[in-house]
Amino acid sequence: MAVPIAVLDCDLLLYGRGHRTLDRFKLEDVTDEYLVSTYGFPRQFIYYLVDLLGASLSRPTQRSRAISPETQILAALGFYTSGSFQTHMGDAIGISQASMSRCVANVTEALVERASRFIHFPEGEAAVQSLKDDFYGLAGMPGVLGVVDCTHVTIKAPNAEDLSYVNRKGLHSLNCLMVCDARGVLLSAETHWPGSLPDCTVLQQAALANQFETELHKDGWLLGDSSFFLRTWLMTPLHIPETPAEYRYNMAHSATHSVIEQTFRTIRSRFRCLDGSKGALQYSPEKSSHIILACCVLHNISLQHGLDVWSSPAAGHMGQPEEEYEQMESMDSEACRIRQELLLTHFS
Repeated sequence: MAVPIAVLDCDLLLYGRGHRTLDRFKLEDVTDEYLVSTYGFPRQFIYYLVDLLGASLSRPTQRSRAISPETQILAALGFYTSGSFQTHMGDAIGISQASMSRCVANVTEALVERASRFIHFPEGEAAVQSLKDDFYGLAGMPGVLGVVDCTHVTIKAPNAEDLSYVNRKGLHSLNCLMVCDARGVLLSAETHWPGSLPDCTVLQQAALANQFETELHKDGWLLGDSSFFLRTWLMTPLHIPETPAEYRYNMAHSATHSVIEQTFRTIRSRFRCLDGSKGALQYSPEKSSHIILACCVLHNISLQHGLDVWSSPAAGHMGQPEEEYEQMESMDSEACRIRQELLLTHFS
């Protein structure tokens, strides 16, 4: 006769079924310095996340309901910001590896559910004009609604026969398309594209392109580098500048576009699970994409809370693989006209 085997939860064995929540770790028991050094964020920021995500993390249908939202958030922050293996970080707050995995998954999904609340383009004339003014103040480039670029995050090989995620460096990665404002606040983040896709193809297929082509502001543009096609809503640098106006345009374009590169460095430095120094993200492409997006949400929330000190460049592999870009000439005559008018009006 078959004997049924019970699958036991480590936390249930340790703490019993009677506990509604398991408060293994209390914020008030440790210093602010410890919280920042271990979890990457100060006490008040963590309390804000508890208020923001608490309802989602306390759902009775979740297996981890016995673990308090506070503990779940600490577990996830510890993983995001340190890149440490989940076993190590779980030991630090007294939960099993299985529970650590559930905490990271629960917090990640709760943040992803709120992505559109924290990552979006400004609405209203005053907000849009303020966006343009901030960019103009950087290097004198008018009409800028955001700077766009792609960056790669390495992931484990999803399938030995699936080459769609293999980038030009031979690594498996997700190619993430992002837009930021002059302060580094993310206005758009699409984190799910396979690493084999070149940047121009990602943008061509992205929701961002459809957004700008069909509904967004017609009196401004994004700035993109030479890996993208020139469009009416996307200004790229001139391949071979010849006149003083063209040189001035390219210099202003480069100085303004550098904000997105600095933003990538900041995200990589703050969320070490993405920088590649501890290895690739050990998750499926879908789960890895959600982790990246969750970190993007936390990046924007941290800026809202004044945690906006630009980080210095850090060693890592989140950066885009070096590519030999073939300068792509735009066949869009209207886009060429708009860029030429911009040169004559503002840089001549």
